[in-house]
Amino acid sequence: MRPRKASPEAELEALRAEIRGHDRRYYLLDAPTVSDAEYDALMARLKGLEAAHPELASADSPSRRVSGGVASDFKPVRHAVPMLSLDNSYDEADVRAWDERVRKNLPPGQSPVYLVEPKIDGLSCALTYEGGALVRAATRGDGETGEDVTANARQVRAIPLRLPDGAPKRLELRGEVYMTFADFEKVNEDEKRAGHEPFVNPRNCAAGSLRQKDPRITASRRLRFLAHSYGVWEGGEPSSHHEFLARCRDLGLPANRAERFAEIDAVIAYFARFKDSVMPGLGFAVDGLVIKVDDFAQQRRLGFTAKSPRWGLAFKYPAQQATSTVASVEFSVGRTGTITPVAKVKPVFCAGVTISSVTLHNFEEIGRLGLKVGDRVLIERAGEVIPKIVKVVERAKRGKTIVPPEACPDCGSPVIKEEGRVAYRCDNPSCPAQLRRTLEHFASRPAMDIAGLGDSAVDQLVARGMVKDVADVYSLTKEQLLDLELFADKKADNLLAQIEASKTKTLDRVLNALGIRQVGEKTAETLAERFDVDGLLNASEEDLQSVSDVGPIVAKSIAAFFASGTGKRLVRRLRDAGLTMAKPEKKVVAGAPFAGKTFVFTGELSSFTREEAEERVKALGGKASGSVSSKTSYVVAGEAAGSKLRKAAELGVPVLTEEQFKEMLP
Repeated sequence: MRPRKASPEAELEALRAEIRGHDRRYYLLDAPTVSDAEYDALMARLKGLEAAHPELASADSPSRRVSGGVASDFKPVRHAVPMLSLDNSYDEADVRAWDERVRKNLPPGQSPVYLVEPKIDGLSCALTYEGGALVRAATRGDGETGEDVTANARQVRAIPLRLPDGAPKRLELRGEVYMTFADFEKVNEDEKRAGHEPFVNPRNCAAGSLRQKDPRITASRRLRFLAHSYGVWEGGEPSSHHEFLARCRDLGLPANRAERFAEIDAVIAYFARFKDSVMPGLGFAVDGLVIKVDDFAQQRRLGFTAKSPRWGLAFKYPAQQATSTVASVEFSVGRTGTITPVAKVKPVFCAGVTISSVTLHNFEEIGRLGLKVGDRVLIERAGEVIPKIVKVVERAKRGKTIVPPEACPDCGSPVIKEEGRVAYRCDNPSCPAQLRRTLEHFASRPAMDIAGLGDSAVDQLVARGMVKDVADVYSLTKEQLLDLELFADKKADNLLAQIEASKTKTLDRVLNALGIRQVGEKTAETLAERFDVDGLLNASEEDLQSVSDVGPIVAKSIAAFFASGTGKRLVRRLRDAGLTMAKPEKKVVAGAPFAGKTFVFTGELSSFTREEAEERVKALGGKASGSVSSKTSYVVAGEAAGSKLRKAAELGVPVLTEEQFKEMLP
């Protein structure tokens, strides 16, 4: 009897399962069992069957990774749980001090076991699976909100489109998208043959590849992915990080390698030998090790600071340095007119990037270095930190002295240096460079959150005289926007919709957006709690100084802005444009036990992040300040408290321990 031929449905499922298996062996186990040609033949057979039987199409089929469409602008995605960054250390003493803090904050009798992973130099990405299917991928962004790169993440064969039975009901997986050195070289060879500029390093190549508008380009770049943590795990959550990594591998998810150590001495010894004995064999960029407390219950006990977990630390290899020659110095103009000197150096590769510009901060720094154009300098770059000049290593025989400009490099107006200040400033409030920076700040996320008003649009609007101050943004028309480069119908409509939506931003956001000197997010929030717009227009310096966080210098700057003709006119125009500038709602519990009290938190808290503690104070009718003054009611001192604690002692401000503060809470 002849064997019965498999149905198309059965053959399709078998092919899909076989290809997923090959993907797993290639990307997870690094042990392929078929050649590229054999793999391509299987994929061709799968696509042929799916074309012949479209009714059997499946969204998670391996063939559906590569689509022919071009992605639109990447939409913002809010992470289910913030993607916080780890604190960095380059120093063994810091790591030992961190270990002591960890042990001190665990219950008596408990000791940590540390899990240590390579710190991959890639692009952080969060993958969300629901019911086992990949539904979204997002970049880290600012930690709260990233960019939706789902279409492109589906092209990364190391990322499963579907997880097997037993997967969590919902899983938000965090990891790094990266590229091997070998694949990076192949991409750059292709770029050179095509007449394109090659990528500087694998990380930039991986980041650019994941953010391609055409997913087919992403698919051609052979990106990899390794999981290192998660934000959400619904159903049978693991109890330790070690277990989490093992469960990832069981689900066919590529997970980072890790070692466990019971003592910090063993961790430090591993760090010392890893760079020479392990890192060269990895085949991809690593800039250090990540140390984590393995047990999740202990992690929860240790908690978080405002920006990072207390249970983890990135132990990085020393900053890379390089030498180059200062070819020239240019002057950059900020939104308040401050002139910043920028050294242009002969391009040099350092810490994974090619450096051609180095900030000099201010002219006092130039004097400290004794720097002249033509000098050979030592440049240092650590992680994502802006490159800096450490010292002059060789003086030029005929070096050119660097002096502050007498005229603004953008508008030609006089440059002034205020008495008692380090910075030099352009004295023209209508300077195009200042206007560009002011508009960028006005549109930023903490301010009016007008995402479509980016650098390119701002440059064109200012250059064409279409916007002369921030109020002009609200007079823009679709016809004007369509006249700009790279603006089409949809992009113009989106920007106008964002501008319209920004009219409802509360007063604190508007005050921050206006870019008043000395006023940032926290001061803007404090002012909006005390004053409405009319109150600010009429407030004296004395009125303003009665507000927590506002000292004489800040009060003088705020009063001068609202008393000036420019400030009054700008507020009137924003009102006429329809901005509500309403006071933010203040949520206060009944009884408001902290009404009239101001708290300052300093040092590390074990039961709250600083932001959580400040929110508790505000919810109970009090105020949270970032600085200590005679108006401060209490300073709450956590571990390793510093200058604020000393200031409290000088002023006689009552100091509370964290436990005493908790006892005050209802």
